[in-house]
Amino acid sequence: MPEARAGAAATPAQSGKDTKGDEGAKTPGTGPDAGSGAAGRPRRRQARGEARIAQLLEAAAGVFCSSGYNGASTNAIAREAGVSPGTLYQFFPNKEAIAIELGEQLMHRWRETYGAAFVVSHIELPLDRMLDTVLDPLIAFNCENPAFAVLTHGSEIPGVITREHDILHASMLTRTEQLLGAYLPELPADQVTRTAAMSFVIFKAGLDLVMEHEGEEREAYIRELKSVMYRYLEPLVCDTPDGVTPGPINTP
Repeated sequence: MPEARAGAAATPAQSGKDTKGDEGAKTPGTGPDAGSGAAGRPRRRQARGEARIAQLLEAAAGVFCSSGYNGASTNAIAREAGVSPGTLYQFFPNKEAIAIELGEQLMHRWRETYGAAFVVSHIELPLDRMLDTVLDPLIAFNCENPAFAVLTHGSEIPGVITREHDILHASMLTRTEQLLGAYLPELPADQVTRTAAMSFVIFKAGLDLVMEHEGEEREAYIRELKSVMYRYLEPLVCDTPDGVTPGPINTP
């Protein structure tokens, strides 16, 4: 999937531009330290800059979760990261740039997660085990990265994130339809499309409830979500004639 990056989100570590102060993320091989005798020093500064960016993005994730995107500020993110606002501005010009960078990282990891969940071998499993295998990593990702939900919902979110999320949403729906079509090869194509769309909506709604709870209550809602999806899909599996071999999934 193509990555969409706003110009404002480019960071010194990515653009190759020098920064001021001891956080420097200079391009290796440039500046007064360049040369055969000091070749390692610019690279160390580059690594320090990337570490600082990771620190700021982690802090931003916490602030976005606690305050929402609209309520977050660069000052709050700097405080959470334990740095001065000036240090933050060496790497990000504003809150939007931070959100775009964090959103792109999370969506990249989300694509990897659902890509590993929707694989051909899973259609050979019984329905309950297939649901566990597909849903568990998707649920775990969202529980471990609550900022993902914050940055993919709401009218105030930067447009580039919204566009990337819409593409991601369409891709996931396509993969869901492919998985169900392979698992239920005798189902008419139009019914597969409707079943995939309904299953997708059920999962999203159930995931919202899962994310609203913690601990044992969260686990209870996860079980409820799987139960609902199983009860919805199980009659379709029973209607599939015995001995029918599922077809392959056309994965990109």
